[in-house]
Amino acid sequence: MAQKGVQLDQETFSCSICGHSYCRNCIKSHFDEEDRKGIHSCPQCRKTFTPRPVLEKNIVLAALVEKLKKTFTPRPVLEKNIMLAELVEQLKKTGLQAAPADHCYAGPEDVACDVCTGRKLKAIKSCLVCLASYCEKHLQPHYDAAPLKKHKLVAPFKKPQENICSRHDEVMKIFCRTDQQSICYLCLMDEHKGHETVPAAAERTEKQKELEVRRLNIQQRIQEREKDVKLLQQEVEAINGSADKAVEDSEKMFTELIRLIQKRSSDVKQQVRSQQETEVSRVKELQEKLEQEIAELKRKDGELEQLSHTEDHNQFLHNYPSLSALSESTHSSSINICPLRYFEDVTAAVSETRDKLQDILREEWTNISLTVTEVDVLLSVPKPKARAGFLKYSREITLDPNTANMHLVLSEGNRKATLKRQKQSYSNHPDRFTFYYQVISKESLTGRCYWEVEWTGRGVCVAVAYKDIGRSWYSDECVYGGNDQSWALRCDTHGYDFHFKNLSTPVSGPRSSRVGVYLDHRAGILSFYSVSGTMTLLHRVQTTFTQPLYAGLCLLDYKVTAEFIKLK
Repeated sequence: MAQKGVQLDQETFSCSICGHSYCRNCIKSHFDEEDRKGIHSCPQCRKTFTPRPVLEKNIVLAALVEKLKKTFTPRPVLEKNIMLAELVEQLKKTGLQAAPADHCYAGPEDVACDVCTGRKLKAIKSCLVCLASYCEKHLQPHYDAAPLKKHKLVAPFKKPQENICSRHDEVMKIFCRTDQQSICYLCLMDEHKGHETVPAAAERTEKQKELEVRRLNIQQRIQEREKDVKLLQQEVEAINGSADKAVEDSEKMFTELIRLIQKRSSDVKQQVRSQQETEVSRVKELQEKLEQEIAELKRKDGELEQLSHTEDHNQFLHNYPSLSALSESTHSSSINICPLRYFEDVTAAVSETRDKLQDILREEWTNISLTVTEVDVLLSVPKPKARAGFLKYSREITLDPNTANMHLVLSEGNRKATLKRQKQSYSNHPDRFTFYYQVISKESLTGRCYWEVEWTGRGVCVAVAYKDIGRSWYSDECVYGGNDQSWALRCDTHGYDFHFKNLSTPVSGPRSSRVGVYLDHRAGILSFYSVSGTMTLLHRVQTTFTQPLYAGLCLLDYKVTAEFIKLK
């Protein structure tokens, strides 16, 4: 508005109106404007004249001026120019209008004023009625002129023509929900006739609500990820601390074994450090991914916030689909790390080895090495959601002939068991199941594992058990699911039952001849699935496993077969 005040003073100054005397051009211009009224007045005192006075030369004044020119003219008294002084004071208050700074001109990414000629200034508003953008100077008529005051002004945008229907050249103020696009009122009578339509403003309101919900979701995820990052940092410190202590304790005990154990001490130290580096690297990699996700979520939130302030409904609806889509998180909603030991088992293994001689140390070296490499930080790895995800943890399992009941026949590379009436010619072995028709795997199972069992006949028990489960007598301590050392899913033609501590729990689910088993040993998760076209969870166990597990089978009737399937 300062610009306007300065402009008015400049016009007054150029006109030089003083008192009730006027220059001929000024008073003539004033009378010309009043001709249509038929009444003429003095611009200052408003005295009227009818008819219009004839503008003639003031003869007396003119003669006096001529006489003064010919005679001595005393030096005039210099007085203050009141009008000019007032103008100067106003200029002091409002400031002279300087040339626009460079940052006021429109750049490649700015919206330029459509009225400016030459180098264009930045637009500060766009008019949805005029379909043009204006700088501050050229926007002024929209504030001064009554008809223009009714126009809708919004933040400047580059393509006002996007609000015009390409077919009917009308402003698009309606949104077609059927086709998910903005349309004009003529489109309602044409190709969008009978469609579900609402005013664009109403649709904007609905989408604005959805936007706020999405922003809230993003903000919650940001908080969760920030919490996870802190937890991962604590995990790094715990791993480092545990590894350092394991190395320190191991070195002390190996020193006691003098030269015979010095080489093994160096090997253990190297393995611990290597596994420490591996685990820390895994944690930091996940930490980096979470930080990247946080940054992406913040960027997305910023875009949605900017979109939420868009005043143009059509522009909002045009940009909404591409900005509102939120990619699925690549990680679980939270990090849960069990308070487990990391390298302490290494210390225990070394301590046990310290008390033995060189030949025993040679046998136990494998045990030490495996203990180090089995350190696996639980970084809340999400449970797979589809069979392809489970197959990443597939394990090839073979049955131990020394554990098979005398009525079981093993085949297919010891992956398949069949129950026969005739006893087999197995040799006596302390690990053999002598009463129940059971067999257990050679391989111990730790970490995350998945396997599938295909069965035929009247029924089978698919189980996991500790190695020291009872073998040689008729007792609950020897049957899968009859004790606290084994977990078993009974599958027969009638359905499923889960057995643990000699308690039976009915299990519902689609019947299938194939059962999938997922084990996350560190997390204490054991899940059984019905596998056909899809995977259906039958039963899930959450506990703490204190020893490595082994896969087991118990055949419930003659001619029943069960096979560990080779998974691709």
